[in-house]
Amino acid sequence: MTWIYWFGWMTFRALARSIFGLRIQGAEHLVTEGAVLVAANHQSFLDPPLISTLYPNEMSFLARKTLFNRASRWLYTRWNAIPVDQEHPDMASLKTIIRKLKAGQRVLVFPEGSRTEDGQLGDAAPGIGLIAVKSGALIQPVRISGAREAWPRGSRRIRFARLTVHIGPAIRLTPEELQAARGKDDYERIAKRIMAAIAAL
Repeated sequence: MTWIYWFGWMTFRALARSIFGLRIQGAEHLVTEGAVLVAANHQSFLDPPLISTLYPNEMSFLARKTLFNRASRWLYTRWNAIPVDQEHPDMASLKTIIRKLKAGQRVLVFPEGSRTEDGQLGDAAPGIGLIAVKSGALIQPVRISGAREAWPRGSRRIRFARLTVHIGPAIRLTPEELQAARGKDDYERIAKRIMAAIAAL
């Protein structure tokens, strides 16, 4: 880890366990080696640092392009954040993710695309299906609970709530599935499968 990533990792790891009482369920399913596409529901801005504390080394994640202002760009870049334009999405961020996965790295993606407003799981965008197919990476489903109560969408105040991370068995798409997936319908089908695995946790 770089020192700035390590500092953030250690700080949030300590806070998650001491203040938020982080509980991890299904730790035996956690894949810590090789390329892993981590797919999680999105409840709060706390989600990326929360998921990062599960792993002993660095990972990358998507972040809204608007967060990359003059003051925060330096920090977000060193925390391996990949900017994405939610208003006008393009292939640039997806290609960056696929490239990182093919290089054997770990990337966190939120299939729903944005934070939940009511705490319910949303529909998965087909983009994660495309990433799964093009990268061929192992898929790690993760479900977060408590993060919305700790820092709900639209709030500027963090509350103290119990955080729990549920880790599910990894999903490996077969060579036949990868070869057969050729268009949006196939990507949507795989995205729904990933979201169903998250919902089952």
